Amino acid sequence: MTDAAILTSLLTELRLPSIARNWRRIADTADRDGWPAQKTIAALMEIEVAERTSRRIQRHRDQSEAPAGKTFASFDFDAAPGVRKQQLLSLGAGGDWIKNGDNLLLFGKSGTGKSHAIAAICHALIDAGKRALFTRTIDIVQRLQTARRDLALIGALEKLDKFDLIVLDDLSYVRKDQAETSVLFELIAHRYERHSIAITANHAFSAWSTVFPDAAMTAAAVDRLVHHATIIEMNGESYRERSAARRAANEETPILA
Repeated sequence: MTDAAILTSLLTELRLPSIARNWRRIADTADRDGWPAQKTIAALMEIEVAERTSRRIQRHRDQSEAPAGKTFASFDFDAAPGVRKQQLLSLGAGGDWIKNGDNLLLFGKSGTGKSHAIAAICHALIDAGKRALFTRTIDIVQRLQTARRDLALIGALEKLDKFDLIVLDDLSYVRKDQAETSVLFELIAHRYERHSIAITANHAFSAWSTVFPDAAMTAAAVDRLVHHATIIEMNGESYRERSAARRAANEETPILA
């Protein structure tokens, strides 16, 4: 067996696919330019690490379920007057708020960009090496209800600990009369001061009595969420209303011959 064949076999055994794909090119460059061994090895290691990082980020992005394309690059900051661009970018960078398990609460009427903003933060956090899960509140409530019925709620909550941030999108649409939502409180209490939660809601805390089974649980949930939290109010004009208005204006504009 040739040296090349042995090296290829060893790289496969060691699970170093990026080096396996690139070693001939790097070796040819090293031979031509007279690289020392250390530089050649370092170049190959850098390629392996870079591609592993890229694969990991893509895997975490897929697992996050964050809406594709909802990033800072596509967010219209000019249409969100209640939002400071630098603040959102800072939240997306991670830092102490994720490290400390702090929370993020975004309030505003439907269509003002809350979900887009928090999805963009998720994508930025993933790029920064963190893990995030973006889910509709009603979906995770149903998931945790199933776990409770199967006597596996604690295991389900612990499994979610792998995420540095869990986004509960559209909390206002959950209604306690639709199903037992005490599991939502269990999630909030489980992550309190340990891992971060972000919530988007159309209504402020005063309307949350429609979500939790009783007033005491509502107060306890709000207390845990607000403690160590950043609160952002997005009260600009609805994106959808503006789009509809522009379409109507265009339709009413006469076409000149």
